[in-house]
Amino acid sequence: MCALPDDVLSTREYEIAQAYAQGETYQAIAARLNIAPSTVRTHLATIYRKLEVSSKIALRARLGGEQPDPGVQIDHAAVISELALSLEDALRREQALGEVLRIISRSRGDSDMVMSAILGFALELCEAEFGILFDYRGDRQFAAGHSRGIPEPFQDWLDAQGCFQVSQSTGLGRVAANHCMVNIYDVRAEEIFQSDDPLRYATAILGGARSFVAIPMMSGDKLTGAFTIYRQSVRPFSEPATALAQIFADQSVIALENARLVSALRVKAVST
Repeated sequence: MCALPDDVLSTREYEIAQAYAQGETYQAIAARLNIAPSTVRTHLATIYRKLEVSSKIALRARLGGEQPDPGVQIDHAAVISELALSLEDALRREQALGEVLRIISRSRGDSDMVMSAILGFALELCEAEFGILFDYRGDRQFAAGHSRGIPEPFQDWLDAQGCFQVSQSTGLGRVAANHCMVNIYDVRAEEIFQSDDPLRYATAILGGARSFVAIPMMSGDKLTGAFTIYRQSVRPFSEPATALAQIFADQSVIALENARLVSALRVKAVST
């Protein structure tokens, strides 16, 4: 007779398996257990292998007492678990991107609601702890327009700064200069961290960030902001993750331009 899931899995693995099977996201599980979203995925790969399942539906059934599919060979279980999670990740991406477009189309100019949703999906799918959308005001000046999951000390610092000018060596400074994506392996490993740069100090110490990516938000050839997401461990963003972040940045530009258009139409309607 096959062993029960709670005999095969560790206490932490069983907790994660139950939460994921019941519909919790990586981000929600990570926040509740105080671990990184990537750690949740690593545990799930192990869980799928140990329980010999290849989908969330099969996981839910296995936790409910069903026996594993006898066709799954143990020596292939690791490959199957990774392929299954990769497929589920792809489906989550498609669903999230479709949901973002639906939210934008129905937002009626509510940029706060839309940006909170976009950042939330970006953090979940890119396995990041917090994100900030910076508005660009020209001359290397930025202001934090929207944020999601940001540690309170870092948020307080940004609120106190308002619109501030960044140095050329910061991630935002490089975005302003080159209009290109900046993917930083470890914010503490760069030389600027050894200086007195206030933004880098706030990012690393108050925000606890280690790896982060900044995506330029462009309206035509004009820089309008930077879409930034942060991990609180040294785990640089892969090419698929940065490509996904770029999509969310592009959608943010569309959402903000729609909000401005709706606002202008409302003003015009009031004045006529």
